[in-house]
Amino acid sequence: MSRVLWSLSIILMATAAQAALPEAVPLWADGAPHAVGSEESDTPSIRVYLPDDGKATGCGVVICPGGGYGILATDHEGHQVAKWLARQGVAGFVLRYRHSPKYRHPVPLEDAQRAIRFVRHNAKQYGVDPGRVGILGFSAGGHLTSTVATHYDRGKPDAADPVDRQSCRPDFAVLCYAVVNFVEDWAHKGSSRNLLGPDPDPELLNSLCNDTQVTSDTPPTFLFHTAEDPGVPVQNAVAFFSALKKAGVPAEMHIYQDGQHGVGLSPADPDVFGWKDRLLAWLKSSGFLAAVKRSEVSGVLTLNGEPLRWGMIAFVPENPNAPRAWAMVSRGKYRIPASRGAVVGVNKVEVYNLGDVAPYPTQEDYEIIYSAETSPLVVDVAKSDNTFDFNIRK
Repeated sequence: MSRVLWSLSIILMATAAQAALPEAVPLWADGAPHAVGSEESDTPSIRVYLPDDGKATGCGVVICPGGGYGILATDHEGHQVAKWLARQGVAGFVLRYRHSPKYRHPVPLEDAQRAIRFVRHNAKQYGVDPGRVGILGFSAGGHLTSTVATHYDRGKPDAADPVDRQSCRPDFAVLCYAVVNFVEDWAHKGSSRNLLGPDPDPELLNSLCNDTQVTSDTPPTFLFHTAEDPGVPVQNAVAFFSALKKAGVPAEMHIYQDGQHGVGLSPADPDVFGWKDRLLAWLKSSGFLAAVKRSEVSGVLTLNGEPLRWGMIAFVPENPNAPRAWAMVSRGKYRIPASRGAVVGVNKVEVYNLGDVAPYPTQEDYEIIYSAETSPLVVDVAKSDNTFDFNIRK
């Protein structure tokens, strides 16, 4: 192929790729605040990826690509992730936020907060539950995500703009090899320089060390990082997770041994590639993939007239996107608190026998007494606390 034809082919491929993108939706119809121009870089926007008809779960995620607050890695940390989420029934909104050198704090934060408000305001149009809108970010986009998760308001009821009446607190946050701190020796100084300039006010700098800003009202958070990451050290994830646990906020963290910075979905590594599946499982178990209520369940479980010494019980709802509830059974007793309780409505009951805790084995392997497919145990979980006693005979 001649050089001219090769160049033309590259141009056509690039044009086709751009044409395949969803249309950019500006977050402010009449121009964004603090804008210093009218170019694309001055216009914060979202590109919307919706699930196919019949697959939508009602969950939505605003996605913040990384790039050190100096660029936006919108392919592998944006559109590819949004497409994957849409295939899982989750609406993805790729955010183009303003950044250095034109813009510094608080502009990126205001753009991300506006994106949350905008999705909620247009929830019906996008098929999203306004009570299940989260935010996900990579690297410096992860810092932006952690900032939104710790710096927010509940909306301005008297605002002239109806979008501003919406809360900008996300219902959950997802931090992917995220920057969270600007002052420790494991901080990412490049992101802080781009966001705050070369000589930031110390008080402002500390206020954006988001591991120090976590409270009991910070939304549930999922984190993944790699221990090998030389760009953003894994201590960022560990510090934020520790702060969440100290504040009593539900959180889950996965740290992979290998993997450099900026892996995105990480298709080449089967281990790190699994982070997306762990995220999906967490969204489901946390109740973000279905609009359901949960309730406390407790009771006593006996096997052949004797308390089950050591085992497990699970309540499996009819909706495949709804979370199952499970607990250990000890001396026949079990209890699952409402925070992670059984979904209100019809549930099948699974039962597992793990054996005794004696010095010697009491059985060859764990025993599946009833699975969801075979269980004759069906209960109707009420909105109030529930007591279910089971006497199983085999």
